[in-house]
Amino acid sequence: MTQQFEGQKLIVIGGTSGMGKRVAQLVLQGGGSAVLIGRRAAKLQAAVKELQAYGPVVGEQADITKPEERRALSDLLATKHADATLLVNAAGVFLPKAFLEHTEADYDLYLDLNKATFFLTQTVAKKMIERGEGGAIVNVGSMWAKQAIQATPSSAYSMAKAGLHSLTQHLAMELASNNIRVNAVSPAVVETPIYEGFIPKDEVHGTLQSFNGFHPIGRVGTPEDVAQAISFLLSSKATWVTGAVWDVDGGVMAGRNQYN
Repeated sequence: MTQQFEGQKLIVIGGTSGMGKRVAQLVLQGGGSAVLIGRRAAKLQAAVKELQAYGPVVGEQADITKPEERRALSDLLATKHADATLLVNAAGVFLPKAFLEHTEADYDLYLDLNKATFFLTQTVAKKMIERGEGGAIVNVGSMWAKQAIQATPSSAYSMAKAGLHSLTQHLAMELASNNIRVNAVSPAVVETPIYEGFIPKDEVHGTLQSFNGFHPIGRVGTPEDVAQAISFLLSSKATWVTGAVWDVDGGVMAGRNQYN
């Protein structure tokens, strides 16, 4: 792999599994360094240990939905990791539930994540501006923010992700003069641990296979599929791309089908 990320430091919020971890690996393999932000200590340590084989990586533990932990992390990023040039916001939960059954706690779960994403991105962007060397930010949005799927009712989740798509475009406009690019990816069904929130871990793979036909390309996505798109958006190959919300969805947004 070419050293396209040499001298670059990536912060991945939600970097202990799935797409976030795979993006970190790609940046490390490209000559960069990585900072993984995760909620669970054991999972964070395991991810750091795994990725150390590819390059310099550290982990910072924080539950970003808790204000005091988010503020402490913000202070840490502004000091210890003020040299970051790349940021990926990959933290997320997905718990489908009917609109009429949602509680305030369900709603707050998603909005607290958005609030954390908003202010942690603000912290990192301020440091990018101070350094004056530009940077790149990629948010992990969702196809559900663009198209409702009857099989997976997810109003609060989709509302939050639609907000993240909008934030992407606004930040792209505001930060362009500082040479900071801001983009998002909008995946469909990707086989990651996010589904373990409502499907037993050993059943996730089999359950998701029933969604292969939902995607015109014939299969659900992998973390690799999305991480490669994110890596491209982070790289110098995408220097004229900002404010984009890319469909990385096996063709779902191209048309409608029996699941809609």
